[in-house]
Amino acid sequence: MKDLNEILGMASRVQEELQRAQDNLDKIEVEGAAGGGLVKVRASAKGRIVGVSIDDSLLAPSEKQMLEDLVAAAFNDARKKADEVSSAEMAKMTSGLPLPPGFKLPF
Repeated sequence: MKDLNEILGMASRVQEELQRAQDNLDKIEVEGAAGGGLVKVRASAKGRIVGVSIDDSLLAPSEKQMLEDLVAAAFNDARKKADEVSSAEMAKMTSGLPLPPGFKLPF
């Protein structure tokens, strides 16, 4: 068995790497879209909404309900893409770690 200090040092380094990966997720942007691109939502891979773009053609009062639906759909699309990127980035970080199946990080 490895020395306890060595194991604790490894755990500390893994935790630091995971924190860096988490911080990096806020710098990666994804774009969700709805209505054939008439409504777009930009979000970080952590799920922070960065921006919303709405085509001028949807700004008529008669289009209010459709616009609301498209904004919700674009938000959901952006969130799904953010989750996918986040999972992929975290998988890169943990791929070399000897973790048991199903073990989730961060703790």
